[in-house]
Amino acid sequence: MKPRRIPTCIVGYGYWGPNLARNIATGATTELVAICDSDGESRRRARMQHPAVPVIPSWEDVLSDNEIGAVVIALPMAKHFEFALQALKAGKHVMVEKPLAETVSQCDALEVAARQSGCVLMVGHTFEYNGAVLAVRDYLRQGLLGELYYIAMRRLNLGIVRSDGNAMWSLAPHDISILCTWLEREPVSVNASGVAHLQPGIEDVVFLTVHFDGGVVGHIQSSWLDPGKVREATVVGSKKMLVYDDVSLDAKLRLYDKGIVRQAKPASLGHAEDFASFQMIARAGDILIPKINFREPLAAQVEHFGQCIQDGSEPRTGAASGRRVVAVLEAAQRSLRNRGELEAVHLERRPTEVAA
Repeated sequence: MKPRRIPTCIVGYGYWGPNLARNIATGATTELVAICDSDGESRRRARMQHPAVPVIPSWEDVLSDNEIGAVVIALPMAKHFEFALQALKAGKHVMVEKPLAETVSQCDALEVAARQSGCVLMVGHTFEYNGAVLAVRDYLRQGLLGELYYIAMRRLNLGIVRSDGNAMWSLAPHDISILCTWLEREPVSVNASGVAHLQPGIEDVVFLTVHFDGGVVGHIQSSWLDPGKVREATVVGSKKMLVYDDVSLDAKLRLYDKGIVRQAKPASLGHAEDFASFQMIARAGDILIPKINFREPLAAQVEHFGQCIQDGSEPRTGAASGRRVVAVLEAAQRSLRNRGELEAVHLERRPTEVAA
């Protein structure tokens, strides 16, 4: 017998809410039973798109409705913690759009609340459900690229300009979560620099470098001021190189059989006793575009949320994943306040009582 679909309410029907509502309604593990938004125009749009679903303005009504088993929160970042905490204390399973919260202490409080209520807590790191992203993770696990040198990422577009957080908080959570998925190790420190052109104190372009255990670095550029939409990552290894282009329709991954070969100079030129005694020779081979079995990542994410509720399992992007990303963002924000001083800001580690 199939498990019952989880009765779910979407809270916030703005920019991203309609996409979530569509996947909740059509998902194999979730059922859209209510839409909540305090804005009248948003409620009007919701009624047009989901005429059979109750559309309500009151968050309190959602909390008190025992028929609603789960809520998906798609509100401005500043409201994530408050609404998620209230829902968990009301005994409802929670999925929150990225970032999970604004501080690591808030993430810890949400994890404690989820544990005490026995509810699932999950964050919407959608790209961790992306087939191309998961394929890169597998390549790195297999050592296909050789020794990993670095990863450079760009997430750029013209707008959407927000006033509740800078371009880094708006765009970089995706890239930080992708980095953590690919590297499968902990970020330890970060440097960041940025400039606020449009709104005082709100950087519209940010560059951050994340340092990971083992000496690997990831560089991320986030911007609202670029002429084109770019969602790209370059992964450079000692054997091969790879470009992930999420905007591409038919070549999301390109594997380059390229690299630099260290070749010892002829003996007649002396002994190869140091780095300078080697010739650096560029090697170029084939370019491979692998076939990716691609499914809408948001559909996979929503289905996973319902599945975790049904079988009591820990989400792939649970509290620890959300906290890891927020820890990088919070440290990067401190670096921005220090105007990108050379010394990296170290991340706050998870306390033992939360990690247990």
